[in-house]
Amino acid sequence: MLSRVWPWLWLLLAPAVMAEPLRIGFGTHKPPYVFEGLSRGLEYEIVVAAVRATGQEVEVRYAPMERLHLAISRGELDGIATTNAYSGVEAFYSEPYIHCQNVAMALSSRSYRINSIADLGRYSISTFQRARHLLGPEFQAMAEANPHYREEAQQINRNRLLYSGRIDVVVGDPRIMRYFNREVGEQVDTTQPVTLYMLFPPTAYSVGFRLKEQRERFDRGLAAIRASGEYLQIEQRYADY
Repeated sequence: MLSRVWPWLWLLLAPAVMAEPLRIGFGTHKPPYVFEGLSRGLEYEIVVAAVRATGQEVEVRYAPMERLHLAISRGELDGIATTNAYSGVEAFYSEPYIHCQNVAMALSSRSYRINSIADLGRYSISTFQRARHLLGPEFQAMAEANPHYREEAQQINRNRLLYSGRIDVVVGDPRIMRYFNREVGEQVDTTQPVTLYMLFPPTAYSVGFRLKEQRERFDRGLAAIRASGEYLQIEQRYADY
């Protein structure tokens, strides 16, 4: 009797299994890529659209990047965004869904001569969490040898540190820095000229998944939104940032 009932029971349960949302972790507030709690942002919308293109929904969690990497290693998340194979965390990494141009930035009044990543070792550095892994081996070597290197859970802190002169150099995406300037303008002088040091190639970011089949499904969804034009539409919504 059970042998006859089981196939039908599986068919009834299958839609519920497929409907389980993917638990995806995003870093804390970093406009224009992620507007925490507002269900929008360039990164947020690309990742969610790619998942939905496969017929699944997303359950979004926000946390600092260090906590997200720990959560996926514990099985508390199905995937985390804004990561890549350099992260040091065992996961199944998707095709890159976005490329960001990270740069080193310093107040122009300091007149620093920075021509290489190794040169950063002479200065106090503030950057985003996991940057020591995500920006490649040369940057990691510099970070581990630099006693004045720090990573911020809240990216807005880099703006305060830079414009107050409490840090020599910040490393990150200029678009995030420009956005947060409007939020710290009453605390520090954001009109001070800043020099950008183009030391890094564009950084490719992927979603790191707990399971191989989740990665493969996401890659199919990402290809689908690129082909349909939805990816381009999302990019255009954030072109002015």
